[in-house]
Amino acid sequence: MGQTIAVVNQKGGVGKTTTAINLAACLAALGRRVLLVDMDPQGNATSGLGVDKSALARTVYDCLQDGSSLLPVAVDTAVENLSIAPANVDLSGAEVELVSVLARETRLKAALNGAEDAFDYILVDGPPSLGLLTVNSLTAADCVLIPIQCEYYALDGLGQLRSTLELVRQMLNPALGTLGVVLTMYDARTRLSAEVADEVRAHFPGHVFRTIIPRSVKLSEAPIYGKPVIDYAPGSRGAEAYMELAKEVIELAEAQGNQVAHTHGHA
Repeated sequence: MGQTIAVVNQKGGVGKTTTAINLAACLAALGRRVLLVDMDPQGNATSGLGVDKSALARTVYDCLQDGSSLLPVAVDTAVENLSIAPANVDLSGAEVELVSVLARETRLKAALNGAEDAFDYILVDGPPSLGLLTVNSLTAADCVLIPIQCEYYALDGLGQLRSTLELVRQMLNPALGTLGVVLTMYDARTRLSAEVADEVRAHFPGHVFRTIIPRSVKLSEAPIYGKPVIDYAPGSRGAEAYMELAKEVIELAEAQGNQVAHTHGHA
């Protein structure tokens, strides 16, 4: 059985999609079969893996709308072992259109039925908001991974995210675990980055990944070429960091198997 990990933070610009793309690519490079589900109407994960958003016959949106399986929508990427269930701007309509739909919070979960047998890891790149698309992502997931950028106001809004996680656990997905918090955009030259890192560790004791993602030009450039950083700049610090993060995720997820939710605690 595969693990479904929702990569969420309602703040934009925290390295969420960068983390989803590069973690997915590194897990695939380590021989795992990976599906990345693009749940962000901006479709940045889709274009970041070189998929042409304008040429898609069907997307995640169609599956949420008509209740069909995501598996036929998934397309192979240039990265071996990595497929993506793509999204484009159509998905922005889902937030409104699903409001009146029965069992609207579980549409993604239903669409992913059977996918955990086909893949070792399913990563869901949630949108930068706490609306229905994020709730669907959390309801379908075994656990969450939260990217937090090492900047001023990094912890702003995290209380809101925690409340959403708690609500989803109470109402929709009691087994939702917290895989961990990953620090992104770390600048070793500034005291601020170190201070934010300490603050995040104090906030999430025992939940922060050892691997820290550095601020890196190569990480910013890679999506322009539709490639993950391990393909675009394999020797870069960003590529090395995401490879380390992938190993940590495997260590956590596979050592604990489906116990992730119970042994790694709740945020």
